[in-house]
Amino acid sequence: MKAIVDQKKFGPWALVTGASAGIGKAISEHLAASGLNLVLVARGLARLDQVGRDLASRYGIQYRAVEADLAEDAVMQKIGPITETLDVGLVVGNAGFANPGELLTIDRDELLRGVRIKVTTNLTLVHHFGRKLIVRGRGGVLLVSSVGGLAGVPYVTNTAAVEAYVLSLGEGLHVELKRHGIHVTVLMPGPTLTDSMAKMGVDPADMPMKPMSPERVAREGLEALQRNHATHIAGRMNRVVSRLMPRPIATGMMGAMIGKKFAGRRLAAAATATDSDR
Repeated sequence: MKAIVDQKKFGPWALVTGASAGIGKAISEHLAASGLNLVLVARGLARLDQVGRDLASRYGIQYRAVEADLAEDAVMQKIGPITETLDVGLVVGNAGFANPGELLTIDRDELLRGVRIKVTTNLTLVHHFGRKLIVRGRGGVLLVSSVGGLAGVPYVTNTAAVEAYVLSLGEGLHVELKRHGIHVTVLMPGPTLTDSMAKMGVDPADMPMKPMSPERVAREGLEALQRNHATHIAGRMNRVVSRLMPRPIATGMMGAMIGKKFAGRRLAAAATATDSDR
């Protein structure tokens, strides 16, 4: 695997959230191949250590594994002490979640968990490490959003909403930090063969476009970061569709496609269940 990013600009250390699987794991491998040491963050220390040991063995890099629930408000209490003495030149906010279904049938705590993972934690990481990057005068931030953040998507309504926040956050920071020599890119994958897709219960064979591999998505995102593109939609067809399809049509089409999976789920179950407001 060839180097994609400039080790001198983005190294010597990179932090990657959601690094134990999927796109985060693929990004970590590309960074290791570029010679960057890694701080790997996710739930499940055993999986993180396995990823770290493998990359250290194959690419000769160092790693730190941080077991943290990225929905916790005190996540920096775990990440901060590990990174305090490390020269972190790249922050990758990749961690995601999936809670598909009709919004009102999903437990509110689960919805708020998604908000904390994508909104609160990304904001916290950017605010903490962004100041350090400015002092360094070089480095980067790669935030992983989704094409779902470009328009409302029924049946993954909360997911699409928080992805829109990540997109807006990164677009603004791209301009603010550019003059300080910091690259900021928002990566927007379309359907990708990850655990989240499996949780959605979507059969790739039923999709109008073949899902992408995490490796390809990761490579495109890091190439866009190296070029300091503000945003990058992974996959040529995804880019074409996103440019040509108006938001209301995109929302309707996605609702029709995803809604088939959840059409049998009734709001009545949620309405009659014990509500946390009472």
